[in-house]
Amino acid sequence: MSEETSKSQGVLYVGIDLGTSRTSVAASNGIRATLPSFVGYPKDVIARKLLQKDVLYGDEAVAKRLSLNLYRPLEHGVLKCGEEGGDLDTDGNTRAARDLLLEAVRLAQPRKDELVYAVIGAPAQANINSKNAILKVAKESVDSAMLCSEPFAVAYGQDMLEDVLVIDIGAGTVDLCRMHGTMPEESDQLTMTTAGDHVDKELTRRISEAYPEAQFTVQMIKQIKERHSTVAERPSPIKVSLPVNGKPTEFDVTEQVTGACRSIVPPIVEGLGKLIGSFDPEFQQRLKDRVLLAGGGSQIKALDTAIELEMHRLLGSGKVLLIEEPMYGGANGALKIAHDMPAEFWEKLK
Repeated sequence: MSEETSKSQGVLYVGIDLGTSRTSVAASNGIRATLPSFVGYPKDVIARKLLQKDVLYGDEAVAKRLSLNLYRPLEHGVLKCGEEGGDLDTDGNTRAARDLLLEAVRLAQPRKDELVYAVIGAPAQANINSKNAILKVAKESVDSAMLCSEPFAVAYGQDMLEDVLVIDIGAGTVDLCRMHGTMPEESDQLTMTTAGDHVDKELTRRISEAYPEAQFTVQMIKQIKERHSTVAERPSPIKVSLPVNGKPTEFDVTEQVTGACRSIVPPIVEGLGKLIGSFDPEFQQRLKDRVLLAGGGSQIKALDTAIELEMHRLLGSGKVLLIEEPMYGGANGALKIAHDMPAEFWEKLK
């Protein structure tokens, strides 16, 4: 029996990218899965009778949302917790986050006799209260858990731990991290909220201004973005059907989609400039030449090229590499971290 097999006996290692919009899981048994970060509970006895379930997840929860109390328990990549005097349903969001993590672990299909050790990705600059809230929820779902920075997990999974800048674009946050051969410190990381949800809001505003008669929901806007998102200079026409007083009507939203998607490029490059400009001058060029683009938002067509062009304009040069598996970059890296941690480390966390 190999040392690796011996180490893994009886333990399922799981990497979890717990995202605002989507949660992805990679497990040491080879299973990978992803689901939208939505959890729903039947509103009343009629809904419960109709649905025949106490809790629904992901796409199914979204599809049945009119019968549910629907939760997206994370915001900007961290657990929604009501401020003093706030109106957030803290208990409901906490319950939904717990159930979402339980579902993520179930998707990894652990055996009954296995311990589950999980590494969970969190935004680069999540505060200590946010991290503690996620860890508290996680420990109801797994036997041992630790958090790591999402962009660090991406870099670790790619074996790019030296002279690289990571851009991890999720729904709630854009996380930037510079790697220089050591664990990143706070000064090496930036978190911004001009991410996928920002694009949704911007697209909503632009379509509303251009076509005030069009009717749509947040979910319809997300579907338009996910299907058509692009920052290409000359995109193909983007035409969608939206109701007007109940009648399906075609609208050309090419300008609105490209404009909304391009709105995230300047803040990203500005953030890169801050991390590059505050680094050792001798190594700044090496950072600019190795920018790793990851996360669900990296799937916007031509985004790597757009960021490169903006880097050339503002920073003189830049080279952006697009990760091969954007949906699993964080989860794969978190799994690799879990594997590489010694057994005694996990025992201390239990």
